[in-house]
Parts: sequence; structure tokens; C-alpha cells
Amino acid sequence: MESFLSELENPLVQKDIIELGEKIAAYKSRELNEDKFKALRLARGVYGQRQQGVQMIRIKLPFGRVSADQLRRICDVSDGYSTGNLHITTRQDIQIHYVSLDRTPELWAELEKSDVTLREACGNTVRNVTASPLAGIDKNEPFDVAPYADLVFRYFLRKPFGQELGRKIKIAFSSNDLDDAFTFIHDFGFIPKIKTELGVEVKGFKVLIGGGLGAQPFLAKVGYEFLPEERLIPFLEAAVRVFDRHGERNSRHKARIKYLIAKVGIEAFLNLVEAERKAIQYQTEDFVLIPQGDFNVVPKFILSKEK
Repeated sequence: MESFLSELENPLVQKDIIELGEKIAAYKSRELNEDKFKALRLARGVYGQRQQGVQMIRIKLPFGRVSADQLRRICDVSDGYSTGNLHITTRQDIQIHYVSLDRTPELWAELEKSDVTLREACGNTVRNVTASPLAGIDKNEPFDVAPYADLVFRYFLRKPFGQELGRKIKIAFSSNDLDDAFTFIHDFGFIPKIKTELGVEVKGFKVLIGGGLGAQPFLAKVGYEFLPEERLIPFLEAAVRVFDRHGERNSRHKARIKYLIAKVGIEAFLNLVEAERKAIQYQTEDFVLIPQGDFNVVPKFILSKEK
């Protein structure tokens, strides 16, 4: 396995891929049961197919952004490990079908050479973060939401508390009030807003919580009419932790966050979030967004406790 990991510089990625290979071996030797293996492989983008012996691989592309280099890499991988066909999903991802389970670690390593991950593309995790396809070029947008979608994607990747939730979490960012990313049917939705405080323009978001489709569709409820940008990550982490602790675990069909909101009410949920926020790593007063230069047109931000 080391041979195809030699070009990867990120030790966390290497560890992920080695672990997947080890768990596949343990599963095939019956040292790891089906349920445990299923949870692990799903959290690493490996999804079973009805056809025996092959898997569907889901790539995680934050807000649907993909570079030419990444597309070439994805196409080469599809040709080498599958049928050469790619499937584009409604959540701005790409899927590769008919991949041998044994070859999934090697496939993952190939994708990571162009910074394409499978991590948390499936399973009961924080799934791919979607955004308006017009982000950054929409003439009606208060500001570009793409950097914030990217920030959320990167922040929640590999977070321990997001690996085995009661059910998946879906997050979307729209560019304006027309809501072209359909935040009203997402677990968490964000619509950009700007308001003036003491003569200074402040960026923030209208926050929608608890939307979803399925057999029992729910429209998301408004959590905040205006959440300042520096509270984005503190709010989301606290909210996901609350869902992890208080969400349904016994019945899969009642385990989405929309059912928790319906059960306790939006005000009680927000109170739980506010209480939880006090215990998380990044507090609102410590939160700073630092631009990191060009990110292929999209500015890249990091979190910092340095004021």
C-alpha cells in the first residue's frame, strides 16, 4: 500500500487511506462485522451497490467547485478503476460506479494527488456543503458565499463528533433571497445579508434550520434573521453537537434534525445550541476570518484565535 501513498504529503490523508485498507482486510477475514465496516466505509465515501463485489465511490466537492486538474484526475481514475462513466449528483458531487472494494484505497490515493477527498461523502456525517451555482458572479448577491461554504467544508472534515451522527447533515448557501440553493429544504441553510451598525457594514446570514424532503417533507424554520459571519462556525459546531446528543438514534426514519426541531421547537433547540456554544473550541469573540490569497478565484479563509 505504501507504493501508491508515496506522493501524498498530508499524514492525515495517508492515515485515512491506510485505515481503509486495513479495515477492508479485517472485514474480508471476518474480524470486522458488517455493521461496523459499513459505517466506516460510508464515512469514507464507499457506498455499496446491488451488483455483487463492486462499490459506488462518491467524491466530495465543496460547493461544486472543481478545477481542470481535478477533473482530469477524476476522469483518469474513472477510466482506470471503473467504466469511464461519471455521475453528477444533485448535491454538486461526482460518483464513480463499479469499483472493486479492494481497489478503493488506491483510487482514493490517486484522487488525493489533486486534493479530491472521499471523506464524509456518505454516511451519518456532515455531507458535502452546497452553494449557489452563481456564487461570486450573481449581480444580486450581497457578497460571495463561496469562501464561507469552503470554510464550513474544511472545518467539519474529520471532526470526531461528526463521524457517527444519528443521520446525515446537509448544509447549503444561497446567494440571495431568491434562494437558488434551496436552503429551505436543508438541515442548515444560509442566505447572505448585510446590515449597517454604527455606520459600518456587517456581513452575516439569515439562518434556516430543519428543512428536508423524503416521505415527510418539512420546510426549514428561521433560526436567525441575521447571524454575524463570525458566529457561523461557532453556531454550526454547537448545533451539530446538539443534534448528535439529542437527535433520534433508535428509528432511522425519525433521525433527521427536522424531527428534533418538530419535537422540541425551534426556540428550545436554539437555547440548547447557545448553551453548547460555550464549550466549543472557537468562541464568537475569538473568531477571525483571515484571507489567504488566491484560491482559484475563491478567497480562502482560516480560523484564528489571534486578534
